[in-house]
Amino acid sequence: MARNGGVRVDRIITRGEFTIDGQTFTVDNNIWLVGDDTEVVVIDAAHDPSVILAAIEGRRVSLIVATHGHNDHINAAVELADRTRAPIALCQADLMLWEAVYPGRPPDLQLADGQQIPIAGGGWLHVMHTPGHSPGGVCLYGVIGGEPVLFSGDTLFRGGPGATGRSFSDFPTILSSIRRRLLILPPETIVHAGHGDDTTIGSEALDYDQWILRGR
Repeated sequence: MARNGGVRVDRIITRGEFTIDGQTFTVDNNIWLVGDDTEVVVIDAAHDPSVILAAIEGRRVSLIVATHGHNDHINAAVELADRTRAPIALCQADLMLWEAVYPGRPPDLQLADGQQIPIAGGGWLHVMHTPGHSPGGVCLYGVIGGEPVLFSGDTLFRGGPGATGRSFSDFPTILSSIRRRLLILPPETIVHAGHGDDTTIGSEALDYDQWILRGR
């Protein structure tokens, strides 16, 4: 747990299966809880709702946000929503991915570029549409306790952009999203990704030209 002013950021790691284009992989996912000691937003409810509930520690869940619709980022969302009575929000452009996991049960809310999500304890998370890994991929940016923070889902990792080359993904699009939306953020912005360790915008910006070469 990290505490910035009145806001705490908790990371939970769960393990499960990611399935796409007929292939299945075992992956570790980061779930992020952002809020105070009474209320929290859950970012990317993955694999095991019981583990997430334990980390919530009885706090009210105001919203469950899916940064995109791949199964490993939403496969605990509906059960968690049922158990906490919290709504689920997803960008409409990823609805086809959601429906592959939850046919007949749509998300409760649509995420929109520029939307502001209030955070208990002070501040907001701003929704930034960053397609490429998926059509409806989003990142969440905010200043928490005076510190700029980005929850990047699978758009940006320590070491480069999220994976492309699979259905509904596109490498030039994710590069454009990162260049236009993320690399303009303060270089000290801490990046909390959907998988793996934290990084900063400044660290990743140094390698942007190498990503382009790798993708050619």
